[in-house]
Amino acid sequence: MRYLPLTPADRTGMLAAIGAPDIEALFAETPPAARFDAAAILPPHQGEIEVERRLAGLAACNRPAGAGPFFCGAGAYRHHLPASVDHLIQRSEFLTSYTPYQPEIAQGTLQALFEFQTQVAELTGLDVANASLYDGSTAAAEAVLMAARITRRHKAVLSGGLHPHYAETIQTLTQGVGLETHRAALAIDAETQAGPIDGDTACVVVQNPNVFGTVTDLKPLAEAIHAAGALLIVVVTEAVSLGLLQSPGAMGADIVAAEGQSIGNPLGFGGPYVGLFAAREAHLRQMPGRLCGQTVDAEGRRGFVLTLSAREQHIRREKATSNICTNSGLCALAFTIHMSLLGGAGLRRLALLNHQVARRLRTALDALPGVDVLTHRFFNELAVRLPVAAAPVVEALAAEGVLAGVPVSRLDADAGMDEVLLTAATELTTESDIATLARSLAKVLS
Repeated sequence: MRYLPLTPADRTGMLAAIGAPDIEALFAETPPAARFDAAAILPPHQGEIEVERRLAGLAACNRPAGAGPFFCGAGAYRHHLPASVDHLIQRSEFLTSYTPYQPEIAQGTLQALFEFQTQVAELTGLDVANASLYDGSTAAAEAVLMAARITRRHKAVLSGGLHPHYAETIQTLTQGVGLETHRAALAIDAETQAGPIDGDTACVVVQNPNVFGTVTDLKPLAEAIHAAGALLIVVVTEAVSLGLLQSPGAMGADIVAAEGQSIGNPLGFGGPYVGLFAAREAHLRQMPGRLCGQTVDAEGRRGFVLTLSAREQHIRREKATSNICTNSGLCALAFTIHMSLLGGAGLRRLALLNHQVARRLRTALDALPGVDVLTHRFFNELAVRLPVAAAPVVEALAAEGVLAGVPVSRLDADAGMDEVLLTAATELTTESDIATLARSLAKVLS
C-alpha cells in the first residue's frame, strides 16, 4: 500500500461524498473540553536519513539499566537472563507464531503453554492457571471481574498496599460494567487493614509483597474475607519472591494475578510483559483467557488441546470471560524456558540471593543520617523516608549515574509521601553498587 498525503482536492472530494461541509463538522460531537485547539507541536517533514539521525539521537538518551548502579523496582525488576532464553525464543517457529486459532496443529506451542500453566500453578499454590494474559495490572482487573461473576456481588475493596497503577487499571476496566471499587489510602502495612468488607463485597485485592516491599502473612485476612462470603485476590509484582515466600494459595488466596516479567523477560522501557493468572479449580469456568490441557489421541499418544477458550472472539460477547485478546505467548515462553533452567531448587537459591542482597542494602541505607527505613519485613524491595522530597534527590543521583529508585510521589502524587523512596536490589546488585548509592545519597543529603 502506498503512503501518500491527501491533496486538498482529495479532501474536498471525500467531504462531498459523505455530505460534510468541512473537516470541523466531523468533530461536532466531541465536547469542547476534549479538544486541543492549538496546532500540533510536530517538526516539519524530513527525509529518511534525517529521520534516522533524529531517532538515533533520541534513542541515545536512554540509559540501560546495566550502565551503572540500578535500584529501581516498583513493579519491574532487573534480573539476570540466561543467553539461552533469548536464543530459543528467536527460533522462527516460536517467534512468528501467535494465537493458535487452529490449535491442535501447533502441538509445540500448546505443550509450551501447558508447561507454563503447570509452573504458574505450582508457584502460586493454586489448582489451575491459564495460558497467560496481557500483563500483571490487567490480570488484576480480570481477577476482579471474575470474582464479581462468581459471587454475583458488585463491590471490590482495594488494599492500600496495592500498586497505584494496578489500582487505577482495575478502576478503569471495571467502572464500565458497574462495579464499585473502594480504594484504601497507601499504607506501609496495608494488608492488616484492607478496608470495609460487607455483604456486597465480591473480593478484596491485596499485594504481597506490597508496593512498599512489605511481606505479610495473609491467613488471618483470608479467613475474615471468606467469613464474609468474599474472595481474596492476591497480586504479585515480583515473581521471583514466589521462590522463597509461602505461596498465595497456601495463605488462602482464591485468585492470584501476577506480573511474570521478573522471570525470563528483560526490562524494556515499559514492556512487553506477561500476566500470570491462577485460581482454585472450583472457579475454573469463570477464568479469563485460554487453558491448555493434556490428552491422548486415537492411538494413545500424548497430545495437547485447548481445553477452555472463552474469549470474545470465540463465543458471544456477553458470555465471554475476557475481552483482552493478547496472551503474551512469546513472553510466556521466555518465562517457561527460564523457569525450566532454574528448576525449583534454582529458583529458591535465586530468591534467597535476592533477599540477602536486599538485607545488605537495608543495612547501608539505615546507617545514613536522616534516612529512615520503613519496610521491616521485605523480600528484595523496601521503602525509605528521606529528610527531603525524594523526587529531586532521585534526579540529582541520576545526574551522578546512580538510579536510586522510584519516588512514591511518581506513583501517587496525592499520597502525601513525597519523602518516601522505593528501592530494590536483585542478584545483579553488587557490593560496589550499594556502596556507591550510600556514598552518593549521603553527599546529596548533606
